[in-house]
This record gives sequence, structure tokens and C-alpha cells, in this order.
Amino acid sequence: MSAKSIGPRIGLSCALSTAFLANGAVDLPRTVAQAKWVLANGGDGVTMFGTTGEGASIDIGERHAALGALAAGGLDLGKQVIAGVSAATVGEAVAQARVGYDHGVRGLLMTPPFYFPEPSEEGVFRWYASVFEKLGAQLRDVLIYHIPSMTRVMFTPAIMTRLRKEFPNAIIGIKDSTGQWDSAKGFLDTHKDLQILVGDERLLARAVREGGSGTICGMANIRPDLLRPAAWEGKDDARIGACVAAIIADPFMPAVKALIAHREGDANWRRMRPPVVELDEARAAALVKRVDAALSQKAA
Repeated sequence: MSAKSIGPRIGLSCALSTAFLANGAVDLPRTVAQAKWVLANGGDGVTMFGTTGEGASIDIGERHAALGALAAGGLDLGKQVIAGVSAATVGEAVAQARVGYDHGVRGLLMTPPFYFPEPSEEGVFRWYASVFEKLGAQLRDVLIYHIPSMTRVMFTPAIMTRLRKEFPNAIIGIKDSTGQWDSAKGFLDTHKDLQILVGDERLLARAVREGGSGTICGMANIRPDLLRPAAWEGKDDARIGACVAAIIADPFMPAVKALIAHREGDANWRRMRPPVVELDEARAAALVKRVDAALSQKAA
């Protein structure tokens, strides 16, 4: 697979938070406004329905509506939007993938199946192969999403090699969200012609210096401007690590939403979809103070 075939470098894609209404429905206007804010403040694109966006709780109809709303809001889905796929069954993964393809998104971010813990490499390969086969002629531009903390599935360079051999035009890269440098480095060493992305912002600058293509990350909901030099120039900034540490002292998804709510002066942004719950007001206030202190540090 040539560098040209994987398309333009992804750079800084925000794992976009999804806003919800009081009745639990996706809040399309707020979600679109957040996507536009990210793009206006340093982001290259957004990834919908990822971990930060509570994607595993968002159904097929809601996915169609959200992607349609982004397009109506002026986003170029073919250049700026990646759609997450997170499913335990082959059929559901195929259905979610087709939503993204039907809307012409830039690509897919596809997790391995979850629930059955620690499957073998053969099992993971067979699952992806089944999804790819069923997608048929639609299959294109897949980013593997390696996040064992959520899926309890390890995706290895060896599985990537097998899938690339069997489906040479399917995969454009991987997002490694292990938070472990050795894991990211393994993909950088063995599949350097692909887009190797990291999910942990603390590894971003180092990964880019060693040939990585950027990140899909949740902190881009808060400070895409701060992350951009790391994503494109491999430039270290002590504020990035300090900010991550401040955020992950609380559960990450509701913490990001609490920070968006603070920035916008809009408590509606704190809503989560069950089983995830929002931070209470005291924890949200303490979070804001920690993040403000982290961002007040001098850049490296």
C-alpha cells in the first residue's frame, strides 16, 4: 500500500463529544456547534461515535441524523469526518459502517468486538475479515481502533499484516489508544506506510517525530490549538501532559463534557447517556480549577 493510497494525513481529529437533550435524544445543534468550534480553533476534523462521543450507545438512526446534521452545518464529510464503529456482532458492525459510507465520510474508526474477553489473534482476524467481506464493494478507508481498556481485545501488528494481505485496499491506519509507547512504536516500526495515530495526547509529539500521522483524541474538544503543534510538528508542550493528568483524575467522558459546559456556560453539555453519568457540580468545579492550573504552566 503506497503513501498516496492512504490519503491526506489525518493530523488532529477530535474525538467529538456528543450532546444529549433532557429526554436522552442526541442534541444535534449543540453537537454540530461543537464540531464547528473544534474546526475553527485548530482541529483538522472530527471523529464521530468514538469513545469520548459515547458511540457504543448511539444507534443506527441517530448516526444517520448526526452525520446529516454535520453535512447540513457545512462540514465536508469526505475530508473532515471519520465515523466510529463499535459493535460486538459482525452484522451490527457492518450496519454502522454502512451508515458512514452512505454519508461519504473520510473513513471509519473500527473497534474489534467486545464482550468476549481476550480472544486469540486468529479470532480477531476472523472477525474483521467477516466484516470486511460483508461490506464488499463499499469497503474502504478503515482505521483500526486499538483500545483494549474498553474492548479487552489486543490488536497486534501481526493481525494488521494478515488483514492487509487479505484486504490490501481496506486499511489506512490504526489509532493506538493503549497509552503505552511500546504498543504505538510496534505499529510505527512495522506499518510505517500507514497512518499511525495515538489516542493518548501525552504520546502525540513523540509519535509524530517518529513518523506518526497525528491523533484522534478527546482533549481536542477542549484545546485543539494547544495540540496542533504536537500533531503536526511533533512539538512537546508540558501543558498537554499536565492537562491530561488533570482530566483523567475523573472519568474521562463526563470530565470532557464538564469542561465544554464550563467554556460554553451551558450546563446542558454535562448530560451523559446511561450507563455513564455526569460529574456532580463539586467535582466539575474542582476539575475546572485543576485544568486551569495545568494550562497556566509555561509551554516546554
